[in-house]
Amino acid sequence: MTALNTAEAMTPDDRVERALDYRFRDRELFARALTHRSAGRHHNERLEFLGDAVLGYAVADRLYRARPLESEDVLSILRASLVRKESLAEIGARLGLGEAIRLGAGERNSGGHERPSILANALEALIGAVHMDGGEAAAVALVDRLFGDRFETASAAAAKDAKTRLQEHLQAQNMPLPVYAVVAAAGAAHKRVFTVHCRVEAFELEVSASGSSRRAAEIAAAEQALKVLEADHG
Repeated sequence: MTALNTAEAMTPDDRVERALDYRFRDRELFARALTHRSAGRHHNERLEFLGDAVLGYAVADRLYRARPLESEDVLSILRASLVRKESLAEIGARLGLGEAIRLGAGERNSGGHERPSILANALEALIGAVHMDGGEAAAVALVDRLFGDRFETASAAAAKDAKTRLQEHLQAQNMPLPVYAVVAAAGAAHKRVFTVHCRVEAFELEVSASGSSRRAAEIAAAEQALKVLEADHG
């Protein structure tokens, strides 16, 4: 069989595994990671939950090692820019997840295979599945392959922080801007921890987050708000 024929014979799942450079031992786990809730009861949301945590840890660890001179605030901004839904969806599209994701008929007919939130969630589910199938080292190695040199080249100045993205998201829909308020500040003067409350009136959404400065806490709260909005509204 020629190389062309071999490529044509590959299924979307095969192409995803090749792009991941990881072969699943547990095939059911792999299939579940690629199954959207619209396609059945055994979907990928629990794996997405796990993958989100593994991704956050892996990116934080890699940034810590790759950027030894950066402050905590800058590292937090870089991490947020790398793991935001837009970035994950871009990687997911590059891997060919759109063709491999199992979707209900209605979701696929409405273009769900191209929806950024679905691609991003499936990528997180795959990271969680690799963690379950091959362990922490395999999952961290996968994250390293997926992001490549972005850990070294990511720019805090160039990346739109979550506050900016949340503001733009609301402005695009002619909705009121979020309201931020510091609700706590604790710790010694040189090591303060601020807790900020963020309210998005249009969606009756309230979240809180902490950071080593007011700005860092506001960015973290905005990131939490964006995650909720993306999960609820795609």
